[in-house]
Parts: sequence; C-alpha cells; structure tokens
Amino acid sequence: MSQPPNPQYQQAAMPGCWWHPNRPTGLSCSRCERPACPDCLREAAVGFQCTDCVQAGRQQDRVQQKQYRDAGYGATTIAGARQPRTAVVTPVLLAINVAVFFLTVALAGSLASNNISEFFQLGNLANAPTLAGNEWWRIFTSGFLHFGLLHVASNAFSLWFVGRPLEVALGRVPFTALYFVSMLGGSAACLVFSDLGARPVVGASGAIFGLMGAYAVIVIKLKLNPTWLLVMLGLNVFITFQVPGISVLGHAGGFAAGLLVTFALLYAPEKDRLKWQIGGIVIVVVAIIGLIVWKDTQTVTAAYCEFVRFQGQVIYACYG
Repeated sequence: MSQPPNPQYQQAAMPGCWWHPNRPTGLSCSRCERPACPDCLREAAVGFQCTDCVQAGRQQDRVQQKQYRDAGYGATTIAGARQPRTAVVTPVLLAINVAVFFLTVALAGSLASNNISEFFQLGNLANAPTLAGNEWWRIFTSGFLHFGLLHVASNAFSLWFVGRPLEVALGRVPFTALYFVSMLGGSAACLVFSDLGARPVVGASGAIFGLMGAYAVIVIKLKLNPTWLLVMLGLNVFITFQVPGISVLGHAGGFAAGLLVTFALLYAPEKDRLKWQIGGIVIVVVAIIGLIVWKDTQTVTAAYCEFVRFQGQVIYACYG
C-alpha cells in the first residue's frame, strides 16, 4: 500500500538558497552549482546563473575585451586602423586654430587686423622669406593662422563638419597624417606655382580641401552615392573662385594631396597593409618636398629678412 509524498518532507529535504538559507530550493547555478532561489538566478546562454557568477562573468569579459583591443584586434576602420569611438583629433585641431587666432588678435590689439602682429607675420606663408630666407616653418604655421573672424569661423565650421565623420571612418592616426600632408600639399602648391612677390597665404582651408579629396576617394572605393560630395565640392569651388583673396593654388594643392594620401590608405594590398600605406604616404610626402626643393633651387637670390618700420607700422621685409 503506497502513500502520497509528504510536501513538508520534500521541502525539508531541499537545500537552502546560498544567499537566503531560509528559502529551500531545488534550483542551482549552472556555473558554480550552488543552490539558489529564483530571486538570485539570472537567465544565461545555457541555463541560469547566480548573481555572483553573472557579475564575475561581466568583469572577465571586460578584461578580455580590453586585452583584445590593446593587442590591436577588434573593429577596424576602412583604412585598417583601430576604430575610434569618437573624434578626438578634429576638436583638438579646431581648438588650436581658434586659440592661435585669438592669440594674434591679442598681440595685434585688433580683431579685424590681427595680421599686423609680429607673430602672424612670422608664421604666414610668404614666398620670399620661406624660399629665399629659408624660413621653412611657415609651411605648417600658416595652416593655423587666419585673417579675421569670418575666416577662422568658416574654416572652423568646415573642419568640424567634414573632419569628425572622416576621422571616425579612417582612424585617428590615418586622419592626422591625411590632414598634415594635405596642409603640406596646399603650401607646396602656393610656393611652387607662384612667384616670390605673391601675397602671403594663411588658413586651414588647404588641409580641409584635402579632407574633401579623401571623401572623393572613399565615395569611389565604397561606391557610395556621390550627390552629397558633388554638392559640397561644387559649393566650395564656387566660393574659391568667386570670393576675392582666396588661394586657388592652396585649395587645389591640398585637394590633390588628400586624394593621393587616401588612395594610398584605401588601395593598399591586404598583405602587409600598414607597410604599403606608410610607403605610399612617404612617396607622396617626398614628391611634395621634392617640388619645394626644386622651386628653391630656382630661387637663386638669398634674402635677409627682418622687421622694419614702414609708414608707422612694423612689417617683416626681405632684402635680396
């Protein structure tokens, strides 16, 4: 003769929850196998795990992911670089441009005529002191100088609008290389294709046009819709040729350099990709420097440059 099971006996035979000993349970963690009540269990990929194991698993995953990223693995950009979460280089470049502008304003004591400051005159891309006076720093310092508030505001907006998505798409290091090689290309075009008496050139627009050249290569490589790119280029080309005082050579040189650098980044063979990319960028830089050196050899007159007072104003003049 059989009897039905006694519920009180079954309940007493069950172990207590590890965290709530007064709660008998027939469940357990699938990872550590400790008894656990329903309140202390969480659904996992296989079975249920206790809260301690869930927390330990998350911490272990975070450590493994960090080790994975530090080893150079993980999501990569279209250039093969590590995928940045946010743009960092672009805001830094923008901040430098704005800070340098207000520095020249403070030194000149004028918002509209900040170009009269000695700091500005020593940094602009004037052909005579750069080529004849061997003041080569002007090739890059000119890219951080701006004449007037409208000039710096328009370039800051363009850099912010164009630079951030491009930095995330390429990666921080490739983007930085692209920016400065484009700046070099814009300055080289101004030096090589104009005479010693040309007006000084300043502004970040040469580098920004290089970023636009990068967009052109990306659109072709990824077969994207070119409408946005064509509108952006058309608008900037119109402004370049219609607004007086804008350096056409600087824009064209920066755009060409940006095209070449991005081509080297995106069309490098998969095998030894980084080496091919570095080699391609080095070739572009050497070619640009070669043009500048060639132009310098054509400038047979050496110049002595100094600050002089002319009509009550201090200017930087060169004597051949």
